[in-house]
Amino acid sequence: MTMQDDHSTASIDGLVALAKTYFDAAYTMDADSFATIFDSAALVTRRGDGDSAVVTPITAWLDLVRTLTSPQEAGSVRADQILSIAVTRDMALLKLRLRIPPREVTDLLSCFYLNGRWQIVQKVFAAETLA
Repeated sequence: MTMQDDHSTASIDGLVALAKTYFDAAYTMDADSFATIFDSAALVTRRGDGDSAVVTPITAWLDLVRTLTSPQEAGSVRADQILSIAVTRDMALLKLRLRIPPREVTDLLSCFYLNGRWQIVQKVFAAETLA
């Protein structure tokens, strides 16, 4: 894990807790749990076809999550990793990797410390099909 600037251990602990909630929500595809860690104005961005980006408001993304079969339901083994955490004052970037068969997903989660807690304001992700 990397840390930028001088920031308290409590901030790192809060971000690790956020990542744990994120991993748990992804494993069970629990949109309500995801909603607790995303700011209501958050956006989800992924590559589209060709050289395009697709940006989805969090409410629409959560609606999509509610339709998906969870890795837990599919009997998948969890493979969650925090690759890095960078903190600068009241903002942070988490780089996470997790398995959502048939894909492995890498997430970049931009966070702000808002209303006394860390919240995700932007999720940028890429997915690769598992071999």
